[in-house]
Amino acid sequence: MLRQVELVERVLSYDPHADEDLLNRAYVFTVKAHGSQKRASGDPYFSHPVEVAGILTELKLDMQTIITGLLHDTVEDTVATVEEVEEVFGPEIAVLVDGVTKLSQLELQSDRTKQAENFSKLLLAMSNDIRVLLVKLADRLHNMRTLHFISKEEKRKRIATETMEIYAPLAERIGIQHFRDELEDLAFVELNDEARRSILRRLEYLREEGEDLVANIVADLKSDLKDAGINANISGREKRPYSIWRKMEQKNVTFEQLSDIIAFRIIVENVEECYHALGVMHAKYSMVPGRFKDYISTPKRNNYQSIHTTIFGPERQRIEVQIRTREMHETNEYGVAAHWQYKQQIGAPVQEGQQYRWLRELLEILEEASDPDEFLEHTKLNMYQDQVFCFTPKGDLISLPAGSSPVDFAYGVHTRVGDTCVGAKVNGRLTPLRSILKNGDQVEILRSKNQTPSPTWESFVVSGKARSAIRRFIRQQQRDQYVELGRSIAEKAFRNDNKPFTEKALTPATKFWDLDTLDDLYCSLGDGTHTSKQLLEIIFPGEKESRDNENIVPITRNRSEKKSGKQAAVPIRGLIPGMAMHFAGCCHPLPGDRIVGIVTTGKGVTIHTIDCDTLEQFAEVPERWLDVSWDQENDGAQMQVGRITIVMANESGALSSVTSSIAANKGNITNLVISNRTPEFFEMRVDIEVRDVKHLTNIIAALRADPVISSVERKGG
Repeated sequence: MLRQVELVERVLSYDPHADEDLLNRAYVFTVKAHGSQKRASGDPYFSHPVEVAGILTELKLDMQTIITGLLHDTVEDTVATVEEVEEVFGPEIAVLVDGVTKLSQLELQSDRTKQAENFSKLLLAMSNDIRVLLVKLADRLHNMRTLHFISKEEKRKRIATETMEIYAPLAERIGIQHFRDELEDLAFVELNDEARRSILRRLEYLREEGEDLVANIVADLKSDLKDAGINANISGREKRPYSIWRKMEQKNVTFEQLSDIIAFRIIVENVEECYHALGVMHAKYSMVPGRFKDYISTPKRNNYQSIHTTIFGPERQRIEVQIRTREMHETNEYGVAAHWQYKQQIGAPVQEGQQYRWLRELLEILEEASDPDEFLEHTKLNMYQDQVFCFTPKGDLISLPAGSSPVDFAYGVHTRVGDTCVGAKVNGRLTPLRSILKNGDQVEILRSKNQTPSPTWESFVVSGKARSAIRRFIRQQQRDQYVELGRSIAEKAFRNDNKPFTEKALTPATKFWDLDTLDDLYCSLGDGTHTSKQLLEIIFPGEKESRDNENIVPITRNRSEKKSGKQAAVPIRGLIPGMAMHFAGCCHPLPGDRIVGIVTTGKGVTIHTIDCDTLEQFAEVPERWLDVSWDQENDGAQMQVGRITIVMANESGALSSVTSSIAANKGNITNLVISNRTPEFFEMRVDIEVRDVKHLTNIIAALRADPVISSVERKGG
């Protein structure tokens, strides 16, 4: 454990203007506050905050951050208060200590939702002062170094998993690479120690086999650069076990197939020398195709800059070479800490640059997520995936997770751009929205003010920001649709029961179901949580018996033509397919068909044709049946999918004849499946976008007139 004098001397060595007296008082304060408390290792508890402060001095952080490291557990674990800390050490340190204190229960939470909630708090605290995260990372690093003292295996594994999933990626995102590497390796010991020991054994074997190899390669590279007039500092760095394991998993290769177990780092004076050194390497040694990355011209989100290339270098070894300046090296190793200005005025925020864009995006996700678990899911998407770099037409760089689509790009530019995206041009050519973008693509987003996010986008977007924004829109639209549908259901139920409908009459049901607002009641009816029959039984309980034998929604296959004129159908106008309403895939209803709705809990209404065989399954639950009708004003305004089966002759040009006939009648084929074939005939199922039943009937008639077609039938209609 660091002694008091050693800690103070460390701080003064890089910040001679630090308040020595305040540092001494903080050390004494934490020792007295924690008193006789012990850690799981048996050491005095105050050894932990002292070691945390020591870790922070390695980053050469300002005095306020070092003192926060010393005091970070005093408010949570002792009788000390934030007010007392403020009185002794000032408001800035009190705010920092309070920010870390609010997160101190994170390690103790076994419940996933609690973990997600605390992670949300962590990001909010970071948004006010990034030093909260620096202290938290140092705190977690020391806890991981002493994790083996915890007796319960389950707790050790939970802490290790949390470290691997949250803290290591956060350390990487703010650019503190050695924090990330050590956190990952310490967690790796707990989560898969057998794999780690296996890799260590192989590394030891490599060292014994080629103990002079690294020194020889370094000497050769240095000589090559010196001949070119470049004075460089060159070193060979062995990758950590977890980094090797992760690459083996990602690339699905064996240990022997990895080319970059040892990476050689070339540090030069300026950017010009970086590219000069690269030219020397590529001129003398063969480059491995696909293994070149220029992070100087396109830095990573955390401001990481370096040139990476893999060559068949000296000793005929396949090696990875990283080329960077000294300033880049400092930034790459220490991230935000490398630029920390400990002489800045009290309360001055860290200068925000490109490396903090990811933090702003996470805060946007936090605002849009419906619950902490969803937020944690989207955040992991943002933190884990490798990047692809694309450009706007103006040349602005947008970095996205690998596998991103133009929709991800649109949301990467701005949420409003994503919400109104209708198409995209990639490198000047129109491209499907689900296309996967590649490094260097120039993407132009086509927009329309009438466009809204499509529920289908969620199936292919990969960025957390895009997915959370789409889900937020869907949630809001679904609720609006459920409310509209639920109101129609309630009004119809009253009308069929010969009762006057008023919103005041619904108050007993709102209270009975413990709902806050009338919209909540309508929503519960629209999404199928409650039925109109239940609603009437609560509001008019005395009439329950006479109603039991009635079908509140009197639509069955046998009674479909006996609807009373008093029983008006619920219109499905304005209901967006995929939201509160779904068209059944078994019968593919079209405008003009007689239809009925089946209310399913949590899904809203599924629309079937009145003669659909599937309805037999709901014969015993008449309360789930809903009499619905098409919007007469807008029938045919939106294309619907109809399904037909075709039997045609197996001869040259037959398929062309079918598709031409459908296109001539303004139908659009969305799917075609050959279900059966013989030497004489093909049988196929075709899905066609049409306006209504009449449109589909015209297409069927045109197909039947074709001599190559044996038969055409509408399927399920």
